[in-house]
Amino acid sequence: MDSGAVSETIQQPPDLVTPRLRLRRLRLSDAALIGLYTSDAALARMTERIPHPYPPGLAEAYVERVLSGASGETVWAIDAGGDAENGLIGVILLRPGDAGTAVVGYWVARAFAGTGYAGEALGAVVEYAAGLGLAALTATVFQDNPASVKVLMRAGFVYVGTSEGYSAARGGMAPTFHYRLDLAGVTA
Repeated sequence: MDSGAVSETIQQPPDLVTPRLRLRRLRLSDAALIGLYTSDAALARMTERIPHPYPPGLAEAYVERVLSGASGETVWAIDAGGDAENGLIGVILLRPGDAGTAVVGYWVARAFAGTGYAGEALGAVVEYAAGLGLAALTATVFQDNPASVKVLMRAGFVYVGTSEGYSAARGGMAPTFHYRLDLAGVTA
């Protein structure tokens, strides 16, 4: 599958359901919780693109960009609530990568850390990506984020190297680990 087709396919995702979660499209009502959770300095420091302090209006702009398709990413709300309530606890996304791959990124609000929700959401996205015919998923984490490293390794990602990556919250570069999961043999 060429990268243009992958990009188009993954921008309009279906809901993905796990035993405890529903991964669904973002909606405008998610902006308040996204703004609340991402204003946490400790969470922001573990991401590339979340600034700290988190400016007013940024969550609304982010949701609108995702909904318009302008982000070029497939983004799901990680929702632990029932259908009629907003149980957003985090976000997980796929961004088109090189040659039939996609980059996966995620965050879960610190109040829900250590619950296994990130791993459960990642497992659902891995199956979805395999069903698209992607060759592999890649991920980058800051070296001082052992929780995210554990999530990736439990999902079958393997370490492939180190470098540095920019962190908006840190205001500069920080050391990173790189991981890859080949999707051959993963069943959707």
